[in-house]
Amino acid sequence: MNVDLFDFELPDSRIALRPATPRDSARMLVVEPAQWLDRTIADLAGFLRAGDVVVANDTKVIPARLVGVRVRDGNQARMTVTLHKREGLDRWRAFVKPAKKLHLDETVLFDPARTEDGLSARVVEKADGGEVVFVFNRSGAALDSAIAQWGSMPLPPYIATHRAEDDADWHDYQTLFAAHEGAVAAPTAGLHFTPAVRAAIEQCGASVITVTLHVGAGTFLPVKADDTNDHRMHAEWGSLSADAAQILNACRLRGGRIVAVGTTSLRVLETAAKPDGSFEPWAGDTAIFITPGYHFKAVDLLVTNFHLPRSTLFMLVSAFCGLERMQAVYRHAIGQNYRFYSYGDACLLYRVPHDAKGGDDLSDTPS
Repeated sequence: MNVDLFDFELPDSRIALRPATPRDSARMLVVEPAQWLDRTIADLAGFLRAGDVVVANDTKVIPARLVGVRVRDGNQARMTVTLHKREGLDRWRAFVKPAKKLHLDETVLFDPARTEDGLSARVVEKADGGEVVFVFNRSGAALDSAIAQWGSMPLPPYIATHRAEDDADWHDYQTLFAAHEGAVAAPTAGLHFTPAVRAAIEQCGASVITVTLHVGAGTFLPVKADDTNDHRMHAEWGSLSADAAQILNACRLRGGRIVAVGTTSLRVLETAAKPDGSFEPWAGDTAIFITPGYHFKAVDLLVTNFHLPRSTLFMLVSAFCGLERMQAVYRHAIGQNYRFYSYGDACLLYRVPHDAKGGDDLSDTPS
């Protein structure tokens, strides 16, 4: 499909630079098949049924942005490095700016003293788009500790260009479910959840479980290809446990619905699901790229934020609900001052059957 189909105009004033306070006061546009409703995240349980299973991502964001210097012939060049996928105990794949000033086998010094004894990394591979592979001079827990000491929270570019990261982001950019370190971007739909929201979900007879997807910085990369068939997704590591698979299979047998909290949870579920919609334990890399025409096997409802134009995430929600419907939804959200992106508001999407997506649309005015 032509990528231009997924473009839209978004005023800068709609980009949220801070989360809603409290978190569950964030607005939620409910997009049911026959109507739209303006609600808040605190109302989510009212749209669930006994027997539904809500699936959240339990990844935890690490301080994956590092600033260092490359020294060559006595000259220094400042480098900004965003780690995005761990490939070994001492090895990370990363995006570097400016990558053109960094050569193979060169070393970047990261600690404030800029010494070889501090944290440093050698370039062992270079790829397109400013991507490199580093081998660090520390490994395992020692490397994790050094990254935690000298790294900063990797706020998305559309926030970082408007304000500096601060102490509040260390809390704000983690979800209620965060347990397993490895993400370099938050699974943002989960940022809205509070203990009260979770309790309300369980009180209505639904259950909450988690999967893991370590979100990479590639989630913020624009789609530069003209056609979706030419876009390459960056792989991210995820897992679905045996217990989670058993709960999801039981949900299917009793006629319950699977509700994904965020596109990251959805991507794990759709990767792990068998063709008949059942589940087995799974762990590994996924580079699943969901665009209109995809047949969903696992997810019935999706809680997700409002995404960037021309992004793989807007393509995913367009596959879930239909492109024309999502274009209309976004027009309404912009017109009604919904807040966009990582710290923004959310929508609750009901999956539209594949054969009902062609040409469907709703009025820009919700019920």
